Amino acid sequence: MKKLLVCIALVLVSLSRCVESQLQVGFYKDSCRLAEFIVKDEVRKAFIKDKGLAAGLVRMHFHDCFVRGCEGSVLIDSTPSNTAEKDSPANNPSLRGFEVIDSAKARLEAMCKGVVSCADILAFAARDSVEMAGGFGYDVPAGRTDGRVSLASETSNLPPPSFNVDQLTQLFANKGFTQEEMVTLSGAHTIGRSHCTSFNNRLYSFNTTVNQDPSLDPTYASMLKQQCPQGNDPTLAVPMDPPSPNMMDTSYYQGILANRGLFTSDQTLLTNSATANQVTQNARIPFIWKKNFAAAMVKMGKIGVLTGSAGEIRANCRVINS
Repeated sequence: MKKLLVCIALVLVSLSRCVESQLQVGFYKDSCRLAEFIVKDEVRKAFIKDKGLAAGLVRMHFHDCFVRGCEGSVLIDSTPSNTAEKDSPANNPSLRGFEVIDSAKARLEAMCKGVVSCADILAFAARDSVEMAGGFGYDVPAGRTDGRVSLASETSNLPPPSFNVDQLTQLFANKGFTQEEMVTLSGAHTIGRSHCTSFNNRLYSFNTTVNQDPSLDPTYASMLKQQCPQGNDPTLAVPMDPPSPNMMDTSYYQGILANRGLFTSDQTLLTNSATANQVTQNARIPFIWKKNFAAAMVKMGKIGVLTGSAGEIRANCRVINS
């Protein structure tokens, strides 16, 4: 029995590597050579109007890959008979940037009908967002096809802001990431904003003993209380990294060292000696973090991908082909 399980595990690993090997940098160079340029152009136009969309697109790629793999299921709209991923509490109302993907897809369909997948468009857009926000650019292996299923119930694979370091480590390990890569990818919280409802418990109802999380810097907590009055107003939001909310820098890690991590899942990185050391290194040496972040994004983009006939090339990223 043990040998059988080992054999099955080896087969699954080899299949995963086989699928990954079908992804190629420059995949569209012959079939739609301007594909990456067009996506970048749409991201650039959106970024000029609203720098916060960079964070939205990076987060959208992450939320796509951690549910069913990087196959564009997060882009599918709900129907009367199905609540899709984008309308789960983990994604609605916080995910944004769908219109950027729509615009890129419309241009690509006009130029290269039925060629470029929505999953690849999202992977390109996330890379472009990282670069425009000041991070390191990286080559995106492409050739993904699009999934045909999107279920809100499956977003439980996404890490909630309440997770501690052990829970985060396990969740990321389930997707093939090391603890170091988990800390690296957490640095994406250096850009973007969060709705107050994601962390209000740290301000007003931490536990039965204290209302305010004692690990939260009191001055920062006071500032947050001004921006997020007690209650659950879903429209209120704050920058995740106040000193530089639109820059891919290491201010996020500096904030954690100052007990100014916005989420429990941010501040918890100081509760483990190994992750705390990584936080300190990242805070001090931005180059290392940016290099590691780019590598981790490439790896994330290979999670559970579909290629060839395993998926489809959606004509409209919001709707599966009929």
